[in-house]
Amino acid sequence: MGTAALALQAGSAVTGGIGSYYAAQGQRTALRSQARIAEINARISEGQARDAMLQGQMQQQAIRERAGQIRGQQRVALGANMIDPTSETAIALQTSSDYLAERDVNMAEANALRQAWGYRMEATGQRNQAMMARATAKGISPLLAGATSLLTGAAQTGMTYTSLKQAGYEFPDWMRRGPRD
Repeated sequence: MGTAALALQAGSAVTGGIGSYYAAQGQRTALRSQARIAEINARISEGQARDAMLQGQMQQQAIRERAGQIRGQQRVALGANMIDPTSETAIALQTSSDYLAERDVNMAEANALRQAWGYRMEATGQRNQAMMARATAKGISPLLAGATSLLTGAAQTGMTYTSLKQAGYEFPDWMRRGPRD
């Protein structure tokens, strides 16, 4: 009974060591994959930031074009109503329209900058995540994990052997002989 228990415990130590080796290897591979995915996501976020800036520029251009159309419509309306385009009223109307258009352009630019900044912060976070995953993967040694598990199992097997021997269990001859016998 004791011999079988020791044999099973020794076998368990060996399979535990092998299992620990492959588990550590799998964990390291998974972390490296996570790092690659995080880098890809960071590049996507950078692309989104560039796209946000481009969309902001397009929106600003559209606001300027619309403001130009409004300015033209105002001049036509002033002329149709026989109002002098250099009068105080006409200048105030056009200045007010220019101010509102410039305010809208600035708002579109600020919105694009904020959105791009958010994407860039996301990209930075993803790059940091990739660095952490790579650093963690670098610290994993499958060989060390397997050896540690194997040695722990061997130590437990040795303690079981000692306990059985102290309890008076009679081991077969091949287990009783020491290395020099």
